[in-house]
Amino acid sequence: MSTPHDFDFLHGDWTVRNRRRTDFLDPESGWEEFDATSRCWSLFDGAANLDEIDMPHLGSKGLTLRLFDRETEKWSLNWSASGGGRLFPPVTGDFAGQQSGLQSEFRGEFHGDDVYDGKDVRVRFVWSGISDRTAHWEQAFSADGGATWVTNWTMAFSRVTAATPQQPLLPRTTASGTPAG
Repeated sequence: MSTPHDFDFLHGDWTVRNRRRTDFLDPESGWEEFDATSRCWSLFDGAANLDEIDMPHLGSKGLTLRLFDRETEKWSLNWSASGGGRLFPPVTGDFAGQQSGLQSEFRGEFHGDDVYDGKDVRVRFVWSGISDRTAHWEQAFSADGGATWVTNWTMAFSRVTAATPQQPLLPRTTASGTPAG
């Protein structure tokens, strides 16, 4: 059963190793790999959060708004890319398992419907490998209603520590709002 604190593990700063297929629906297409940085904030006492991921390799940023529905005890994950300025259809789901210690069996699975390259697709997000220092996310598409899936994007999250500094995601500004040198 999910709770409003399921995504607490994600709060903070991360480096992210991305691996994605060059064609999201072709299981034989090649992979491209690139690094990114991510920052996640808690809202609504844990029942919501917002993250921004900066992907210089793609020349874009992404934003995820996650909302916990207390009635259904399900999460909705809502994605937007900086190039489009719109929210994609949400994926909804929940977590199962226990989250404790350095590594957990805690796993979240989320499903939704979207259109990719003019084709209707089912979308699946999975969060797994969750610990204090790491997390794994993957995305898969199905063009046959969920009978088969093509995993087309994975992200390996590593928590930023004092020993692994991160570039700021937002420009630093002075109290007056002008860029800081």
